[in-house]
Amino acid sequence: MSLDQTFITNSSWKPDLFKGKVVFVTGGAGTICRVQTEALVLLGANAAIVGRNKEKTDAAAIEISKLRKDAKVISCPNTDVRKVQSIVEAVNKTIKELGRIDFVIAGAAGNFLADFNHLSSNAFKSVVDIDLLGSFNTVKATFVELRKNKGAILFVSATLHYYGVPFQIHVGAAKAGVDALSNALAVELGPIGIRSNVIAPGLVDGTEGMDRLLTTSKSNAQTKIPLQRLATTRDIAEATVFLFSPAASYITGTVQVVDGAAWHLGSTKKDEYPVLIKQKNEETVTKL
Repeated sequence: MSLDQTFITNSSWKPDLFKGKVVFVTGGAGTICRVQTEALVLLGANAAIVGRNKEKTDAAAIEISKLRKDAKVISCPNTDVRKVQSIVEAVNKTIKELGRIDFVIAGAAGNFLADFNHLSSNAFKSVVDIDLLGSFNTVKATFVELRKNKGAILFVSATLHYYGVPFQIHVGAAKAGVDALSNALAVELGPIGIRSNVIAPGLVDGTEGMDRLLTTSKSNAQTKIPLQRLATTRDIAEATVFLFSPAASYITGTVQVVDGAAWHLGSTKKDEYPVLIKQKNEETVTKL
């Protein structure tokens, strides 16, 4: 669900809340990070959309730029977050065209379902490289601008590492690292005015991740969430606006979970355990 002008008229935020600010977004062409960016742009910010796929990244930048008549939204395609120099090139383009960077959303991520027996070392490394190393590289490349502008960082994490989730070992390990990275950065960078926080979405309706990973019906998934509904991309965007806003100027080193309290009930995949897990692990060939 993309946002439009009605977000300004029916939200709690001032229309020019982020006027003059620039947000640098890895994974900005994806579903969740795109709507995060749309909210910031509608509230006055300019943006750099950073991604690997040129067609998707270019299209997202053009479409988001149409949300506000004076918006400047640039595309930084062919950027690989696993390579810090690749992000540096995107940062240099952003500064050249938009003049500054105030906010960073580290949202590039990879995911797929795989049990340990079939999860290769290379596949595990690939997710850790994108999610964790990519997050580190993103902050490393934008650090000078963040220091200059006393900016703020927001990592997009998950709740998978709060408990044992089958088929998500790789993602849980990577996201646990992202949370630890943010906590350490909040402590180290706080004295120079940089804030670092994490947003941890639960099941978000209409996203590629949910479509790929949800192994039960939506209605069944909703019954396991205390608020009795799936999250929307707007729910994540609203939390993002708050964490970047002056209202959160004393908030750093936190993890904002946006999941309707679902994680308190444990894994949504627990119905599959232990029969399916036992079956997978009894297969004779372990993938290396």
